[in-house]
Amino acid sequence: MKVYATFPENYSLLDAGNGFKLEKWGEVITIRPENQAYFKAEKNLSEWRKTAHWEFVPQSEAALNGKWKQLKPNAPNSWLFESLGCTFHLEITSNKHLGCFPEQNINWEFITEFLSPEKRFLNAFAYTGVASVIARNTDAEVVHCDSIKGMIDWASKNQALSNLDGIKWVVEDALKFIDRELKRGNKYDLIQLDPPAWGIGAKKEKWKLETLLPQLIKDASQLLNPNGCLLINTYSPKLTLDKMNTICAPFSTTFQLENNELWMKSQSEKDLFYGLRTVFHKKD
Repeated sequence: MKVYATFPENYSLLDAGNGFKLEKWGEVITIRPENQAYFKAEKNLSEWRKTAHWEFVPQSEAALNGKWKQLKPNAPNSWLFESLGCTFHLEITSNKHLGCFPEQNINWEFITEFLSPEKRFLNAFAYTGVASVIARNTDAEVVHCDSIKGMIDWASKNQALSNLDGIKWVVEDALKFIDRELKRGNKYDLIQLDPPAWGIGAKKEKWKLETLLPQLIKDASQLLNPNGCLLINTYSPKLTLDKMNTICAPFSTTFQLENNELWMKSQSEKDLFYGLRTVFHKKD
C-alpha cells in the first residue's frame, strides 16, 4: 500500500524526473540527483537551472558525495527552515543532503500528535535531529542517539534555534545504545529508527539492513511501554514491501502493524518513491 507525505511548511517538491528533483526550501531552490526519478520531468534541466540557486553534481554516477554548483550569484550557503513551530539550520555540504528529509513530514506530524509531556521519545540513527526537536516541542522527554559527533552538534544547533533545551544527546552506535538500554531496563513510549542501508557495527563488523532489521526490531520493541509505538523508516533497494512484510510477520501477535511504501507527489503531479514506512503499535 502507498501513503503520501504532504509537504512540510515552507517546502515544495516542484518537479521530478530525468534522474533529478527540483525542490524549494523557503526561498532557496535546489536541484539534486534522485535515482527514483527515472521518468520524464515536466520541464527539462535547463529550464530548472533558470530558477534554481544550487545544483548538486555527484563525483560519479549515483555517488552521495560531490560538489554543489552555484547557479545564482547571491545564493546563500546556509539558511533557516521552519516547520511545525520549530526552526532548523540547512546548509550546502560535501554531499547532496542539506540537513532535512522533507518526506519525513508524515512522521513529524505523527510525533506531534502522539507525544505529550509525560511521554518519552527515543530517536536513533537521528541525523540532524529534526524529529528530536519537533518531539521536544511537545514537552516530551527526548533522547537523541547518533554515532557522528558532527550530527549531534548540528542537532544541538537546531534545538537552540527552536528556543528549546533538555534533549539528551548520546554519541554512540545506535545498536549498541539500544542493547544498553535493554540491560538498564529503560522504556520509551515512542521510538523512531531511521537506519542506513548498510553500516559498521560496534565491533567493526559490516552489516546490511535487510539482515540486521529483524534483530533491531526485536530489541527496540522490547524498550516500549504498554501502548507504545515503534516507527521505522527504511530506504534500501533490496528491501521491498514484500520482504518487509515477511520480516514484520513474527511481530504481528504483539503489535498492530502498518507497513507502507512512502511517496510524495510533486507540484507537477509526478509521484516519487521515498522508501518504506513501518509503524508498530503495541497491543494492550
